[in-house]
Amino acid sequence: MNINIKVKNLEKIYMGKIETHALKGVTFNIEEGEFVAIMGRSGSGKSTLLHQLGLLDIPSKGTLIIDTVDVLKLDSREKTLFRLQRLGYVFQEYALIFELTALENVLLPAFALNGSQEGHRKRAIEMLDKVGLKERADHRPHELSGGEQQRVAIARALINSPKILFADEPMANLDTKSSRQILELFQKLNKELKQTIVMVTHESEDKKYVDRVIWMKDGFIEKIDNIKK
Repeated sequence: MNINIKVKNLEKIYMGKIETHALKGVTFNIEEGEFVAIMGRSGSGKSTLLHQLGLLDIPSKGTLIIDTVDVLKLDSREKTLFRLQRLGYVFQEYALIFELTALENVLLPAFALNGSQEGHRKRAIEMLDKVGLKERADHRPHELSGGEQQRVAIARALINSPKILFADEPMANLDTKSSRQILELFQKLNKELKQTIVMVTHESEDKKYVDRVIWMKDGFIEKIDNIKK
């Protein structure tokens, strides 16, 4: 199995009147095709860790290899291109543009890359179909439920065929039924597409959907549980 993410001695220090050590020498690997959850109490460093892995923030120290690339050596432009081509993101707040249809929202990341518009459109429809929203392609976000909006966000994250999908507490704003549907969708994408998924969640019961859980505590990895052999 290939390693998608290799992390060694990763640290994050926020400077201010008082230095805050959010990550304190974190080391682990994530293999291709794994579904991994990052869990821990509020303030444990789990979202900070996800932001470093997703190149949304810059670590203070350490090594981060993603898809064989030493990403911390990339310049700003190279990082932007790397994110567009190889990484996908799903956030708590959906981050949809309300003036655009579901299809148009899904298309946005694809337009940042070269390629035919017709090809991008076909891919976007395929992704909406994959998340069960093909028939809602022309609906705007206000015409969709919270769970449906999050599924549009997942389709958007998949449009450029990312090697890794990052999800930061994607069920935080959803009810129990919608949360379960999103988790089942992630599990389906992981199994059918062999999609690597790294998800931050604060709900311990979510661990039954994943392969491994990285437990964070006070900026350290407290333990790593293998859920599925």
